[in-house]
Amino acid sequence: MIHNISQNNPLAGQIIAELRDIQIQKDRMRFRRNMEKLGEMFAFEIGKKMPSVQKEVQTPMGIALCNVLAEQPVLATILRAGLPLHQGLLNVFDHADNAFVSAYRKHHKNGTFTIKLEYLSCPDLEDRILLLADPMLATGASMALTIEQLFEQGIPKQLHVVSVIACTEGINEVRRRFPQAVFWTAALDEELTAKGYIVPGLGDAGDLAFGEKMQD
Repeated sequence: MIHNISQNNPLAGQIIAELRDIQIQKDRMRFRRNMEKLGEMFAFEIGKKMPSVQKEVQTPMGIALCNVLAEQPVLATILRAGLPLHQGLLNVFDHADNAFVSAYRKHHKNGTFTIKLEYLSCPDLEDRILLLADPMLATGASMALTIEQLFEQGIPKQLHVVSVIACTEGINEVRRRFPQAVFWTAALDEELTAKGYIVPGLGDAGDLAFGEKMQD
């Protein structure tokens, strides 16, 4: 299942427009904050799909019966680009456990690349609700490898893949290997370059948020 939150929410569409805008992108703080805002929007939408319980709460005037989350999810992100999006999710799921993964593309002289995963910090995921965030879901290779590594820490009962911009090819690749995945995005782009970058996309989300890195 794919949920595109900008289809019925022009506020999400406005944020996507700013993230894509080459002039607005020059303001790194605004870029990070827009990513964070979308993370908060995703969290509110995903929360609607999560199990709830009734809880009695003592107020100054009596007892209130409140509908609350039955459990907090685990929030996972792919470093470094996913950090602002992760923060937005964490602003809402503020008691969630967290996982962090370092996955990156190792480019080769012939133009191909392989995915390298060098760091994983994760709680037990068995029978948990897992939200995995990365701003750009392009080929799906790094996302699928990350899920594979995370599942070694336990098999969650729900898997939500959160991306600001997703490519259909990437969604299909992740879905092929993990058919239980539910996808959340704010834009669907169809084209990938030969080097695996989304078009029109928005460029390199990590560089735009934190500055350009040295190329290998």
